[in-house]
Amino acid sequence: MLTHSFEFVPASDAELWTTAPSRPAVFLLRGDDPQSEPYVSKTANLRRRLQRLLGAPAVEHSKKLNLRDRVRRIEYTATGSDFESGFLLYRLLRSTFPKTYGNRLRLRFAPLVKLHLENEFPRASVTTRLGRLGGRNVYYGPFPSRTVAEKFASDSLDFFKMRRCIDDLHPDPQFPGCIYSEMKMCLAPCFKGCSDEEYHTEVFRVQAYLDTRGESLAREISVQRDAASANLQFENASALHARLDKLRPVMSQLPEVVHRIDHLAGVIVQRSASPESVNFFQIVAGRISGPVTFPIQSAEHTKSQSMESRIQEILASFPETPATTALETMEHLVLLKRWFYRSSRLGEVFFADDKGVLPMRRVVRGIARVYRGENAEQETPTVINPSPSL
Repeated sequence: MLTHSFEFVPASDAELWTTAPSRPAVFLLRGDDPQSEPYVSKTANLRRRLQRLLGAPAVEHSKKLNLRDRVRRIEYTATGSDFESGFLLYRLLRSTFPKTYGNRLRLRFAPLVKLHLENEFPRASVTTRLGRLGGRNVYYGPFPSRTVAEKFASDSLDFFKMRRCIDDLHPDPQFPGCIYSEMKMCLAPCFKGCSDEEYHTEVFRVQAYLDTRGESLAREISVQRDAASANLQFENASALHARLDKLRPVMSQLPEVVHRIDHLAGVIVQRSASPESVNFFQIVAGRISGPVTFPIQSAEHTKSQSMESRIQEILASFPETPATTALETMEHLVLLKRWFYRSSRLGEVFFADDKGVLPMRRVVRGIARVYRGENAEQETPTVINPSPSL
């Protein structure tokens, strides 16, 4: 996993200080005893960090950690970005400490909105756990916090009549219902206020709304509004227009990274440790793979090839992402969430649309910004079907 390895001899440490690069890296230090626990970490400057850990102590009884007399082998890989260092450190710790890596990395699973399609009467909830892969339930995220996820779910369900109770229902006409059925905000399957077909049609509308990030509902309301206006039902058209205006702020709070997890696909562009290059990380169904190095200048025999075709070619060369456990997908979502929601995020990310197509022109411009060290492209707020006032 780590690309460079060499023995450490304390008497020849001067040679080490000239060999180790002064650049970001992930490294591992091993002792003579094969049963001893290795030291694994990442650093922004490998040479300086090794001098601190392995150099001769300036004070005989210093309390600073010094591994000079214990380490006999050094392994490392130079990295081009903090995201690459974090992802490589995760993979290294996962393989080195399979029982404790989660605590070492302080992995706190990302909040998700879960649509319980396996329930006889589906509902939505907020969770941090993915169910088994291949199940009927679907998940949307990752959200920056549970509060944000709960607010989005609550505000979104105001546009539908799907139930919000958490009980497994056993419909009974004698059941009095709840406040949502009294307010006509639920179809009330609990006391057979609707047929099973009507309820599942409403669930399908909710799923379409979440799958399309609100576009399906915006189109539906727009069509109804335009039909009411054409039929001279101006009061009804005005009410539908107000409903559309109410939808806009709900969707504007939805971050770009939030997608249906099994459809979450895209590419992350980061600085590379290799000169004249950037690194690509691929996202497939919420799982991250990479990096793959992308040289800015094409080889001599492919100079006539466009940048977009070169990008598509390199992305196609990614090894096929194997089916992983739900736990590993959750861990990858944690890493993606940590990086994406940083206030000072470095690098760029581009997500595929519902047909799996990447915005290639934006990707090309993003590569140029990353290579030049410029700020990332700002996320633009969602604009839903703007239209003239009635």
